[in-house]
Amino acid sequence: MSAVDVAVSAVRVVEPEDIRVLKAIEDLMARYEHVPVDAIIRASGLHPREVGYRLDRLHGLGLIRRWTGPYTGYVLRLAGHDLLAIYALVRSDVLEAFGKPLGVGKEADVYDALTPEGRRVAVKFHRLGRISFRQTRRVRGYARPTVWADWYIRSRTAAKREFQALRLAHGAGVSVPEPIARNRHVIVMGIIEGAELADVWLLDPEPVLADVLANVRRAYVRAGIIHADLSEYNVIVRPDGGVLIIDWPQYVRKGHPNARELLERDVSTVLRFFARKYGTSVDREAAVEFAMGLRPSVPGLEAYLGGSRTT
Repeated sequence: MSAVDVAVSAVRVVEPEDIRVLKAIEDLMARYEHVPVDAIIRASGLHPREVGYRLDRLHGLGLIRRWTGPYTGYVLRLAGHDLLAIYALVRSDVLEAFGKPLGVGKEADVYDALTPEGRRVAVKFHRLGRISFRQTRRVRGYARPTVWADWYIRSRTAAKREFQALRLAHGAGVSVPEPIARNRHVIVMGIIEGAELADVWLLDPEPVLADVLANVRRAYVRAGIIHADLSEYNVIVRPDGGVLIIDWPQYVRKGHPNARELLERDVSTVLRFFARKYGTSVDREAAVEFAMGLRPSVPGLEAYLGGSRTT
C-alpha cells in the first residue's frame, strides 16, 4: 500500500493519545536521528506505560519506524506525516473520505476525495526530497535528522507557497484549482478533471493555446504572479475543452528581479510545445507582450483573444 493508503486506513482507528505521540515525534525529529523514548514521554506528557503501548500500536499501524541500537528510537514514516495532516483536515470538517489516486509523481501524490457535504476535491501530498531521502536510507542505512528536516521543511514550504499562489490566481479569475484548505504538506483543492496537455491530441490547437496565454496574462496582470515552471505537463485540458493550470509552488511575483525572464521562459515553453506538436507559428515577443498586458492580442490568435475578455 502507498503511504496515503496506510494513513487513510489508520485515521479511522487512531485515538487522541496516538496523535499526541505522533506529534511529539514530529516535533523532535529535527533534533534526533532517532527520537528516544524518554524524549517522547516528556514531549507527549503521557505516562511511560501509555507511551510504550502507543509506540507499539503506531509501529504496528505502519506510521512510525523503530530503531534499536544503544537506545530505542523512533521516526515517522511518510504515512505518519500524512496521517497527521489528514487527521487535522478530517477534524476540521474539510475531508470525509478518500478515493483513487489521480496522479503519483516524484514530487507529489494527488488523490480524489470527498468533503462532508459530498463535494469531490483533489488532495495533493507534496513529496519534495522523497527520492533523496530514500536513497540516503538505502546507501547509509539510516536517516540523519537534517535529511528528514529538509524533506519535511521543503514539502511544507512547497505546499504553503502553492496554496498562496492558488489563492491569488483563483481570486483573479485564473483557471486554477480552487484552494480549499492546507495542513502541513497537504493541500485540498477543487477537483482536477481532464488530461495533461502533453497527453492529448487537439483537433483545433489554437483556441487552447490562446486559453493558456490568456490565463498567463490574467495571472500576471490581475494577480501579479508568474507560474515560473509552466509546461505541457502542468496544463490540464478539461473535458469541456478549457484549460486548468496546476503545480504552482515555484511561482514568483512580478516584482521579482527575474520576473521578465521567468515569464518569457513560461511563454516560450508553451509556444515551443505547440509548434513542435501542431506546427503553430506564433511570434514570441508578441506573446510575451500580450502576457504582460502590453498589447490586446497576438497575431494569429485574434479570433480567440480580446482585451476585454483576457485582462
